[in-house]
Amino acid sequence: MTRPPSPRAALQAPNSSPYAEGLERGLTEGLVRRMSAEKGEPTWMLQHRLACFRLFQKSALPTWGPDLSSLDLHKILFYASPGVEQTDDWTQIPEDIRLVYERLGIPQAEYQMLGGAGAQYESDVIYHRLKEEWAERGVIFLNMDEAVQMYPDLVREYFMQCVRPSDHAFAALHGAVWSGGTFLYVPAGVTVFEPLQSYFRMNARGMGQFEHTLIILEEGAQAHYIEGCSAPKYVSPSLHAGCVEVFVKPGAQMRYSSVENWSLNTFNLNTKRAIVEREATMEWVGGNLGSGVTMLYPCSVLRGEGARCEHLGLAMAGKGQWQDTGAKVIHLAPHTSSSVVSKSVSRDGGRTVYRGLLKVSPEAKDATASIQCDALLLDAQSSTATFPDLQVHTDDATVAHEATVGKLSEEDLFYAMSRGLTEPEAKTMIVRGFVEPIMQQIPLEYAVEMNRLIEMEMEGSVG
Repeated sequence: MTRPPSPRAALQAPNSSPYAEGLERGLTEGLVRRMSAEKGEPTWMLQHRLACFRLFQKSALPTWGPDLSSLDLHKILFYASPGVEQTDDWTQIPEDIRLVYERLGIPQAEYQMLGGAGAQYESDVIYHRLKEEWAERGVIFLNMDEAVQMYPDLVREYFMQCVRPSDHAFAALHGAVWSGGTFLYVPAGVTVFEPLQSYFRMNARGMGQFEHTLIILEEGAQAHYIEGCSAPKYVSPSLHAGCVEVFVKPGAQMRYSSVENWSLNTFNLNTKRAIVEREATMEWVGGNLGSGVTMLYPCSVLRGEGARCEHLGLAMAGKGQWQDTGAKVIHLAPHTSSSVVSKSVSRDGGRTVYRGLLKVSPEAKDATASIQCDALLLDAQSSTATFPDLQVHTDDATVAHEATVGKLSEEDLFYAMSRGLTEPEAKTMIVRGFVEPIMQQIPLEYAVEMNRLIEMEMEGSVG
């Protein structure tokens, strides 16, 4: 198996975005109307956008958690089309853009292991393809803008019904300016045994990306979706405020994996939520290594009896980074179960925070929930914190919460170095061992890439 090139290679590549020059920055009602008109959207979607825009105007940005004061929304480019028609043939994509995805290894990964792939550049999806065998079994895998046109009734039934625009300011903002993303529909009883992937790339200075991912698994269906993200580094901030909605019907099984490696100038303020029905399973596997500020808390709403979820998360924070991540689980039905495992690594003055919510309703009899937070500090300048919110409203539930904070063991470091490793190599080996439980849940090719990213993140971390 050939290993795809490192995502970091694309971050170091020269970038040119002539299509973004002179475009309107900041958010106005005129921009919202222009976006909808250019996309040829139905009236109901325009009305949805306008309602979200007005809601956002009355919303306040969060004041808890990371400092967002340097995010100037008047300087964000909310919509930029690279002017590339969508295709299912990589050779038809302009060479300068195709080179970015080749360095990221997306075409190679699609050939080796994926059942379908999508690629978004700025505000538009420029590549999308699903293998014929899955299309013949009724699987729908489209970019979200296409889905609005081709399946308007289905999209309208589910769109922003899991994540409501009124949930918070960035949900309202997303509802107003969303563009691109993925629509995945798996019919009842169909198991898509090959992962499907979309990769989201911001390339312009001060860009905002607001892709919308909508996944519907009918009864007894199974699928695995992988999300990847990156952006080059500029002086001015960029904003990522995507939205993921997952509907897991009775007996279905869904896994959502993401590797987010935004540049340090990016505010990653993403919202992800799943509604899980009777005897269904939702799995979240996430790795957050980039962005200067991340606020991300995937949520599972266990609505059906016997529903279950697993959240596995890894956050790494280096110099100038605040990784504020966690999980939300809401038990609404009897015999539901959840497991949350969070791993974080802080180095060079970086800050990691686990911020989680566990809510067990009075109706959730015989519910079982487990939360485990493990943090590793590599130096005295770095910091970590845990803010669990446990709301248990029944006596008939089993809830466990454990949080540990450890420092780099001098004994382990000495032992590894006594076996011939340099100090940087020894530290990297210890960190890789610490995050191994997360790596085991990621497909091999992506686990390899995650380990390479961890190695690069660790470079220079020795004083």
